[in-house]
Amino acid sequence: MGCCRIAELRHKEVIDRQSGCRLGYVDDVEIDTVSARLMSIIIYGRPRFFGLFGRCEDFVIRWDNIELIGEDTIIVKQSAAAAAAGSPRGHVRGGAHLRSLFL
Repeated sequence: MGCCRIAELRHKEVIDRQSGCRLGYVDDVEIDTVSARLMSIIIYGRPRFFGLFGRCEDFVIRWDNIELIGEDTIIVKQSAAAAAAGSPRGHVRGGAHLRSLFL
């Protein structure tokens, strides 16, 4: 069984399996403090106009949607479009318009 530290997750690129899009790098994680389980990984949105207009919405990918954690990449099974139409967790915060940024 392989182990990975949270600090090591930050250096892994997240790839959507369905579309092959690079979603970004892991920026944060969400942990359930009651059960001590990792609930999701978070990829911060891209800066808008050099950061002057804030950021695009964040990607929140539920732990259930992670298929593989490799040496350099994390493969997820949920595309941005499917995520936006799905449940409130495990989605792209802000909508499907972000998917076009990665095509």
